[in-house]
Amino acid sequence: MDSSFRSRVPMLANALLVGIVAATAGCASSGAPGTGASRLQTQYERVVREVLPSIVQITTDSSTGSGVVYDDHGDIVTNEHVVGGAKTVRVHESVGNMSLTAKAVGKFAPDDLAVIRVEKDAGSLKPARFADSNNAQIGEIVMAMGNPLGLIDSVTQGIVSATGRTVSSSEPSGGTTVITPAIQTSAAINPGNSGGALVDMSGRVIGIPTLSAQLPGQGGAAPGIGFAIPSDTVRNIADQLIKSGTVASSGRASLGMTAETTASSNGRPAGVGVLEVAAGGTAATAGVRRGDIIVRLNNHMVSGLEDLEGMVSVLRPGSHVTLYYTRGVTSSVHSGAAKLGTLTP
Repeated sequence: MDSSFRSRVPMLANALLVGIVAATAGCASSGAPGTGASRLQTQYERVVREVLPSIVQITTDSSTGSGVVYDDHGDIVTNEHVVGGAKTVRVHESVGNMSLTAKAVGKFAPDDLAVIRVEKDAGSLKPARFADSNNAQIGEIVMAMGNPLGLIDSVTQGIVSATGRTVSSSEPSGGTTVITPAIQTSAAINPGNSGGALVDMSGRVIGIPTLSAQLPGQGGAAPGIGFAIPSDTVRNIADQLIKSGTVASSGRASLGMTAETTASSNGRPAGVGVLEVAAGGTAATAGVRRGDIIVRLNNHMVSGLEDLEGMVSVLRPGSHVTLYYTRGVTSSVHSGAAKLGTLTP
């Protein structure tokens, strides 16, 4: 994660040390041949050798991050915040130490994903293998690979701490990215790891590290708390971007409106003020108009925009919802029901 991308709520960071950290202290030297410790050490080394050639460093005029070689056509998947508004980027590949030029193919900010393409000398790139992230297990050993702090080919290890997390971060533009269902990991992640790979012990990518947890009230990264975009989400979005440059089916729900947090007289969040309503969208069907303040979704009170986005993010398109909102100076609450639409760029 580059320095321009900061987490809004406590979330995790970005990455690692150069080298391999064994899960069992001293196993690299004390384990006798054939023991469980030496077999684990051998497995670590094999996975690192296999996967690192598929991890690249991505550099723009304003940021540095990581990417994962997606296919044998030169396509590389990374975070949207790594690419930003750049049309072309530089790619530093691991094998051969070559610097290549890539162009932006497409971006999808809601999932913080982007695809870039190397069109010349792409044959030197090695595609990674992607796992089914639905099979990720809590306690599973994983490694984070990327280029933290500009240290190319860095690796750290940890476990899957949780699955199905909903986490959000602030964007440089002032918006919010909500990642769900995120994979939480204890593998160390530092600035520059964004867009790299979270890898299982079979050498398959189960996620792309993207967010950092910050220590509440202190700033700085919270050790051992990182979040990655699941590989199933990565493949769904990347395949669409490669095919058409846009995302038509995100699998994520939308209310069909633009909004912001509304503050009460004491400055505390007091609902979501509606700025624009898309014709035919969920909010419009529920009777919501520009200027209304949404105070509840189904049975859940809404304090602010981040709160509302988190609620919607765990629902599926087509789900029935009821919106409760106030209008004008009246304190009476109106309500309307509708089906959730699909989130698109």
